[in-house]
Amino acid sequence: MIVLGFDTATLSTAVGLRLADGSALEVRDDPASAGSPGHATRLLGMAGELLSRASVSWSELDRIAVGVGPGRFTGLRVGVATARGLAQSLSLELVGVSSLGALAESAASLGANGCDGVLAVIDALRGEAFAGAYSVSENGSAGELSFPGPLAPEDLGSLATRAEEHAGAGPRRWLAVGDGAVRYRGQFERRAVAVPAEQSPLHLLRGAAICDLGARALAASAYEQIVPDYRRAPDARLAAQSVDGAVAGGPAAHSRPRVGSQP
Repeated sequence: MIVLGFDTATLSTAVGLRLADGSALEVRDDPASAGSPGHATRLLGMAGELLSRASVSWSELDRIAVGVGPGRFTGLRVGVATARGLAQSLSLELVGVSSLGALAESAASLGANGCDGVLAVIDALRGEAFAGAYSVSENGSAGELSFPGPLAPEDLGSLATRAEEHAGAGPRRWLAVGDGAVRYRGQFERRAVAVPAEQSPLHLLRGAAICDLGARALAASAYEQIVPDYRRAPDARLAAQSVDGAVAGGPAAHSRPRVGSQP
């Protein structure tokens, strides 16, 4: 099965191409932390670059796999819309993949520094993070616990303990990876959870992991089933709710809600 996979849940754009023999090619765009993501302008070009390198035509693809989040709102919209458009126009199978799961799979494929479990942590901005806990085996990563919404920094340190309690497992050696793990390093290290150096490849969500997970999953029966996993309301909705609450509260209606920047 030939799978084109990509993820735009973070600042980076990661694209992978899994060939019929199981080997994979990858390309990625990693803007500076203060820069702007290039999902909309770079994604299709990066995919075309991989196909050209592998001498594979668009018509030879069997499946599109896309990271559905959680992550940045705009990036997820671009990625999912692109995946649905490609799959529909080329009559290909389409699979949605957890971006947290792909991050854990990426770390597991590199050995996860010999740890038994991976805490995949994506910066959710607004002083929060999305997180999931995964066990590590010879076959990659397996999900154990995924949290339904963003977590505050003070809640991140207890992720390992909560995952062990959820799985009914004993203490494990945990590794926290992702831009959220880098940002909130102190919360993990105080609980003896290892966090690789900031420039470590263990923090990268790889396109090959999207492809591998996508190849193992069941394809959607309808393209419309693949939607972004936002895990919280967009800024515009939160602002509207704040305004509605202020109006209902009377005098507070004159106060202007403080709205964060759109991820």
